[in-house]
Amino acid sequence: MNTLLEKYTDEVQTILAKYPPDQKRSALMPLLYLAQREYGYISKQAMNEIGEILDITATEVASVVGFYTLYHDQPAGKYRIQVCTDLPCALRGSEEFLKQLCENLGIQPGETTADGLVTVEEVTCLAACDRSPVFQVQTPDGLVYHENQSVENAMKLIRTWQSKP
Repeated sequence: MNTLLEKYTDEVQTILAKYPPDQKRSALMPLLYLAQREYGYISKQAMNEIGEILDITATEVASVVGFYTLYHDQPAGKYRIQVCTDLPCALRGSEEFLKQLCENLGIQPGETTADGLVTVEEVTCLAACDRSPVFQVQTPDGLVYHENQSVENAMKLIRTWQSKP
């Protein structure tokens, strides 16, 4: 497998050029985005390589990956549904929404459907508490928010993905 630096030399150099040499760790998030764009998640190898490029430890890289809900260290379905279940959303039914959605898909939170299409995750704070249940969907094409959801609406959306070639 080619390394990120080998495969994207120009892009990595362009990212690094945006920051002073003594502040190159500031390039961490753009490099993580590059790695995730390539593989759909950020592998341990990619974390190690990014750490070497930035002269920081792989643990420091992993701590950023673990903190942000838009970075992932494991492969998942083509569509990643992240349901907010923090306290204000839970008071508006998000925990029950998550439970029923997973039941309809035959999975548990954090799992991927058998066809590899959908992964459902529980996250904290999508900044739409007053419109909960709310979830965001990460796809290869970007990020889309769905507010004031019902399980029926969510399943209708998932069926549209299933019907795509």
